[in-house]
Amino acid sequence: MTKIANGGPLPGRQSNRIAEKDPDLKMVNPAAAAIDIGSTMHMAAVNPDACDTPVRAFGTFTQDLHDLANWFEACGVTSVAMESTGVYWIPAFEVLEARGFHVILVNARYAKNVPGRKTDVSDAGWLRQLHSYGLLRGSFRPAAEIATLRAYLRQRERLVEYAAAHIQHMQKALMEMNLQLHHVVSDITGATGMRIIRAIVAGERDPEVLAAFRDVRCHSSIEVIKAALVGNDRDEHIFALTQSLDLYDVYQTKIEDCDRKLEAAVAALTVRADGDVPALPKARTKRKQVNAPSFDVRAALYGVLGTDLTQIHGLGPSLALKLVAECGTDLRAWKSAKHFTSWLCLAPGNKISGGKLLSSRTRRSSSRAAALLRLAATTIGRSDTGLGAFYRRLSSRIGKQKAVTATARKIAVLFYNAVRFGMIYHDPGAAAYEERHRTRVLANLQRRAKTFGFELAPIPEPEAVS
Repeated sequence: MTKIANGGPLPGRQSNRIAEKDPDLKMVNPAAAAIDIGSTMHMAAVNPDACDTPVRAFGTFTQDLHDLANWFEACGVTSVAMESTGVYWIPAFEVLEARGFHVILVNARYAKNVPGRKTDVSDAGWLRQLHSYGLLRGSFRPAAEIATLRAYLRQRERLVEYAAAHIQHMQKALMEMNLQLHHVVSDITGATGMRIIRAIVAGERDPEVLAAFRDVRCHSSIEVIKAALVGNDRDEHIFALTQSLDLYDVYQTKIEDCDRKLEAAVAALTVRADGDVPALPKARTKRKQVNAPSFDVRAALYGVLGTDLTQIHGLGPSLALKLVAECGTDLRAWKSAKHFTSWLCLAPGNKISGGKLLSSRTRRSSSRAAALLRLAATTIGRSDTGLGAFYRRLSSRIGKQKAVTATARKIAVLFYNAVRFGMIYHDPGAAAYEERHRTRVLANLQRRAKTFGFELAPIPEPEAVS
């Protein structure tokens, strides 16, 4: 632990001067502290009235974090604010939370205006000062069970990415052997493709024997597959194919381990459903998603939430699980759907000055949930649904990018209402949406015509000529 000398004007000493300049600004949290998070050192600040050295530096070792907690206890600290810097904040957050402190994470851009020269000392003091006056808003931090689910799911996503790289390596080795397997099967990791690849690695070279491994569901005939499997079998290419297959199998085993952890994590979630839950509705589609978990995600989430999220078009079981892992099962942290979409940066961030709207752009965001919702919006744009019709109408009028954002916002609202209030979504269909839009446009035209003293009348259909 390193002490910072008390000489000179520390930011913590500015509290009284600020209160004098603005008498309406009152300190709401005098027992507040703040930490400027770093990779090798954390700078902590407390109320200057509680300690002679209100700013101290601590290391990042576990014992250093416990020393930091002991110092906070000695200074009477009850609430701590820290910036969410990379992953360096996680150990400090968990230690302080376990010690009983109320810890909030703060977006760095909300506390970046530090007066004077920027240093770690001034950053910590300024952050504590803002927190003591209640000027900081904590970022969303899920419950422990949701954080566990999120960790397992993100680990699984990384493993899927690693496995995908080795699929490409296998395909490259096959191409170097001039085995055009990817031209006759839709997926080389499917039933037909993996049987053939494993046979090649085992030493089989006869195209007729390899083609006999064709699955009955494969669209290509045995003759076509046989012709595609005539190539050369150089040792270096076989070696590369063998290693890529072994690594692919390793990652598949690790993915299965993650699936078991995910299933247990979902089962351990707090049940939000009240009373007797009706039977699971019929699935909208029977098509199995690629790289989906091995357990029944849809049924597992239904048992926890009491509502089937997959009834919302664009949300499959895997995507629904990812959204729950990012947002949680208790959405009361957001007062309304508008707050939820604003947190996702899917709502326009209006900037008004002098009564004039300067900008209404949506903020850039690195939110995984927002990215997932945008992906769902892009997919649903090609469907014959009400949301699909909404996307196509906006796309032709304001462009695809804004249409994706608007559609993603609608899906976010449906997700919010389904999780928090148990709403059951019923799709009206593209035709019903188009008819409703037509009715709304006609009503507007009639109202405008009436203001000018006219009435709209339909054009009579021409009589049929016999």
